[in-house]
Amino acid sequence: MAEITKETIIGDVLDICPETAPLFLEMGMHCLGCPASRGETIEEACAVHGTDADELVEKINETINAQ
Repeated sequence: MAEITKETIIGDVLDICPETAPLFLEMGMHCLGCPASRGETIEEACAVHGTDADELVEKINETINAQ
């Protein structure tokens, strides 16, 4: 499986591994079903929510690799 990066679209992450949803919820992104949010990159969402994109990407990859 490809490694997730800051440029990965959130919808793609959720399609690959729905178990990552709580990571987005923890950063304050509560509209995961919204078409606009699913089309954002991780980096764009983190910028809007004031979250460290590198830290989130690391957590996402850890979650995916644990599956």
